[in-house]
Amino acid sequence: MLGRKWISRFLLAALVACSASSAQAGLLPVSVSVLPEGGNYRWTYAIVLPTDSKLQAGNYFTIYDFHGYVAGGESAPADWVFEGAMSGPTPALLNPSDNPDVMNLTWRYNGPTIPSGQIGLGNFWAISTISESRVDSFTAITNRTSDGVIDSNITETDVPVAPTTPTDPNLVPEPTTLLLAGLGLPLVGLARLRRKSA
Repeated sequence: MLGRKWISRFLLAALVACSASSAQAGLLPVSVSVLPEGGNYRWTYAIVLPTDSKLQAGNYFTIYDFHGYVAGGESAPADWVFEGAMSGPTPALLNPSDNPDVMNLTWRYNGPTIPSGQIGLGNFWAISTISESRVDSFTAITNRTSDGVIDSNITETDVPVAPTTPTDPNLVPEPTTLLLAGLGLPLVGLARLRRKSA
């Protein structure tokens, strides 16, 4: 019995260690700010490279479903190239929420290798016509510091979301109005019949 107890504790500790290390892998959006800019809104993402990752040319991150995207209103630090697409790009084996009708934002790194993390990579921004936000998917590809193997991660970040159009209460009749109309129509028909016969 004592052996099973220690095995269970060991497995639990291993599971916690694995989940903790995977949570820190890859690029992470540590903060998002939204500021008015020329009648639109600038969405700024501060991106960090964790300690167990290195950044190599070709690594990238994608922010999904960025509503109200204004073309040409994006920026990034040196050595990063912007791509906009309606779907993806997405690292293999990850399944983010991705609406194919809404623009995704991707920044791809093309600079020299940054050998170890725990550094801020700078601010990346894009312009949207929308200031309202919701949580959506963020994916990234980097390489592990220890052996260079490609590492991908998925997390959440804030994105602009199109406001839903409230329904006009005057367009939908209340049930009592429908009931009265339903009762009144036969009475109107009866009154017409009486007039014709008279």
